[in-house]
Amino acid sequence: MSAAEAGGVFRRARGRTLDAFSSEKEREWKGPFYFIQGADPQFGLMKAWSTGDCDSGGDEWKQEIRLTEQAVQAINKLGPKPKFFVLCGDLVHAMPGIKAVFSGHYHRNAGGTYQDLDMVVSSAIGCQLGKDTHGLRVVVVTAEKIVHRYYSLDELSEKGIEDDLMDLLKKK
Repeated sequence: MSAAEAGGVFRRARGRTLDAFSSEKEREWKGPFYFIQGADPQFGLMKAWSTGDCDSGGDEWKQEIRLTEQAVQAINKLGPKPKFFVLCGDLVHAMPGIKAVFSGHYHRNAGGTYQDLDMVVSSAIGCQLGKDTHGLRVVVVTAEKIVHRYYSLDELSEKGIEDDLMDLLKKK
C-alpha cells in the first residue's frame, strides 16, 4: 500500500465524534475509567529498517497500515469501550509525496523548511507562550498547493474563513 492509498484509511474516521466528551456530564467524576495509549506507528520505518536504509528508505507503508488497522480493530472489540485513544510518538518515518507537516505543542506559531518539506507549527487553543492569540490553523489542500492561515478564535468566529481560501475550495 502506498502513502497515497494509506490516506484512505485515515479518512474513514472523518465525521465521527465521541459523544462522551461533548456532554456536561463528563465534567464530574463518575468513577474509574480507562483509555488506550498507542505509540510510534512510524509509517515507513519497517521497510527502511529491513532494507538497512533508514536515512532515505521507507517509501512503503503497507505493514504499518495493516498493524494500525489491527490495533483499531482490537480496540473496537473491547467492552466496555475505552474513554479515549491517544496516539503518541513518531507518526511517520518517511513521507513520500508529503509537502508539509503540521504540528503543535510549541504554544506559538513557528515553522521552517527542510529540503522541500514545510514544517508548520500552530499555536495553541489554550495557553499561549508567545504573542500569538488563541486560535486555529485552516489548511486548504489542492492538487497544486497547500495554503494555510492561522486565525484567532474570535476572528474565525466573527469573520469565518477568508474568501481567497474559500475560492481555492471551489476549484476542481
